Amino acid sequence: MEHPRRHTIAMGLVTALVGFTSSFAVVLAGLRGVGATPEQAASGLAILCITQALGMLWLTWRYRAPLTLAWSTPGAALLASQGAVAGGWPAAVGAFLVVGVLIVATGLVRPLGSLIGMIPPTIAQAMLAGILFPLCLAPFASLADQPWLVGALILVWILMQRLAARWATPVTFGVALVIMIAATARSGGAALTAPALVLTAPALTWAGVLGIAVPLYVVTMASQNVPGVAVLKAAGYETPWKETMLVTGAGTLASAGFGGHAINLAAITAALPASPESHPEPQRRWVATATAGWAYLGIAVVAATLTALVDAAPAGLLESVAGLALLGTFATSASGAMAEARDRVPAAITLLLAASGVAIVGIGSAFWALLVGLAVRRILQPRVAAVPAPAERG
Repeated sequence: MEHPRRHTIAMGLVTALVGFTSSFAVVLAGLRGVGATPEQAASGLAILCITQALGMLWLTWRYRAPLTLAWSTPGAALLASQGAVAGGWPAAVGAFLVVGVLIVATGLVRPLGSLIGMIPPTIAQAMLAGILFPLCLAPFASLADQPWLVGALILVWILMQRLAARWATPVTFGVALVIMIAATARSGGAALTAPALVLTAPALTWAGVLGIAVPLYVVTMASQNVPGVAVLKAAGYETPWKETMLVTGAGTLASAGFGGHAINLAAITAALPASPESHPEPQRRWVATATAGWAYLGIAVVAATLTALVDAAPAGLLESVAGLALLGTFATSASGAMAEARDRVPAAITLLLAASGVAIVGIGSAFWALLVGLAVRRILQPRVAAVPAPAERG
């Protein structure tokens, strides 16, 4: 029996819907965290939708494979946890440009990608867990000020984890959206806002490059691009590494001035269009990713309206939705960080330093966490290697 094309198209729409609703709050929180105004954050959200859509449409047309792209959700979490750097929003935009250059260089200089692969997974996961930790605390910290609203969101999220985990964050966002619309109606604010791209002149600063660009590049590569390749390989597809890096790097460069922090291979959502549920014939699943691309172009139109709704929402609501969206990723990262007994001490130091939010000479904690974690691991490696794991001790 022939597989109806509408099923493949429906899977593409689901991919875009899940990808957007499950993490757009994280993107807005991240852009606002490094100094973007509501208008600049809306511009960043819109341009990310546009560039990843165009990237997907190009890659699927060229390779006829479900090469799904996404914005860097861990990268957005990094921005939210690091906060503004010296030089403000223009310095953040300059850092986004550097990330684009680094991603392009990764496609052209293969050893650069191999260098990222040399970072021990435990240290990379610990840095990511530390970045996510403050955001994941937000829903529970907000209970003190908004017990009923935030409590309702947490309850909905938990129930959906039991019933349909994939839809937990989109449904929770739907509940939050109703609250946002009600808040906007009460305040008399206009919810409908025309889309606009706001260009910002970049500024290159050491604080921006070391505090934002370097850790943003590392988490994007280690937490998005590398797992994205693995997801596609598990589904039977080989990723055209060079061109994918060139496309995502160029997209990051093109979007940086308008507030886009980074685009990359999708990891979790990539499994949807690449699955047999999309189409039983692997060579026809690319249609689902292409559909997701067209859907993201449509979503870009409402980015400014969503940002206006978020701006009118009760305090802590955006942070709560973002924190709930990242809880699963935090749990996976924290578990991975502590998976190797001999790496637990350096991983714990990396996690705690990244979570601390401390800035040294204007450079954020994520950079120092990675640097110190690698150094401590190097110092302790001979000693911890000689210490048997607890299960092995007599």
